[in-house]
Amino acid sequence: MPRSVSDQVVVIAGASSGIGRASALAFAARGAKVVCAARTARALDTLVEQITSTGGSAVSVPTDVAEPGAVEALAAAAEERFGRIDTWVNAAAVGVWGRVEDISSEEFDRVMRVNFLGHVHGVHAALPALRRAGGGGIIGISSLEGVRSVPLQGPYTASKWALRALYDTLRMELAAEGEPIAVSTILPAAIDTPFFEHARSKVGAMPKPPPPVYAPEVVADTIVYTAEHPRREVAVGGVAVGFVAGQRLSPALTDAVMSIPRLGVDEMTADRPDNGVDNLDAPIDEAGQVHGNYSGTVLRRSTVTDLLRRVPRPGELLTGALSSIRRARSNGSGTPAVTPAPPPG
Repeated sequence: MPRSVSDQVVVIAGASSGIGRASALAFAARGAKVVCAARTARALDTLVEQITSTGGSAVSVPTDVAEPGAVEALAAAAEERFGRIDTWVNAAAVGVWGRVEDISSEEFDRVMRVNFLGHVHGVHAALPALRRAGGGGIIGISSLEGVRSVPLQGPYTASKWALRALYDTLRMELAAEGEPIAVSTILPAAIDTPFFEHARSKVGAMPKPPPPVYAPEVVADTIVYTAEHPRREVAVGGVAVGFVAGQRLSPALTDAVMSIPRLGVDEMTADRPDNGVDNLDAPIDEAGQVHGNYSGTVLRRSTVTDLLRRVPRPGELLTGALSSIRRARSNGSGTPAVTPAPPPG
């Protein structure tokens, strides 16, 4: 079983704004020691100040997740400061809005380097540390767009589909080896974060989240819960049911619906011109914030998400049981053994 969140050391890659920042605040509020990583040093500094000013424990490590050496250094800094890592959250992401033919190969490459390879680098850095700690969890933030593609977000949706494949593969490999390391994938719906103001636009207008839109805290609460109660996948937002059902039952029909401009393209763009500012190639020097500038209704709770994150599926229970059996056999006893880890400093 994972440690209580109040006793965990948590690394969050992509903590400067949005879901990552909300998650850092939520973990700290529960007593976890938080290592905050992102490219924007000023945003990390304000986050750490916000956490420590209320009695929490946090440090910042400026990190570009597209650089594997930087992510390895992040893991080393976390272990040096707190003695171990219990949960690693991969949340960093960038985006480009536009038609596939209008987005350059270089822009596709950059999105994949951050959104996909950044997670790969996180996994490579986290696994040795989690083994040294005797187990723990990796939580990857994919998206409902990793289940169902939408117009104007080709690089982003491609990266999110790739992430689901990555985490599925990793989960099976660790279970086959009996490793006490959980792998969970979070699939948020449209969330009111600065991601949309930070994305590059090739359509002449600012991007925006399509309704219904949820608050970042809904995702953060799910991530914190998952750190203590791992799940294979958790979709965040009631719209998840429609996304998953549409893709499984009739993807061609869903293609047709999303091809209607009013339901697809128009819902992805705001009625204000693009400001020409984005964080695709370099960070934006700002203080960092959790919420975006969405002007519509923002939902603060999802009953569907509350249910999905609490009820394990039969397949999850079976995979967990097989992993425990494999671990017990590897230990040469009837019960799994966990290597003791030093307490966090």
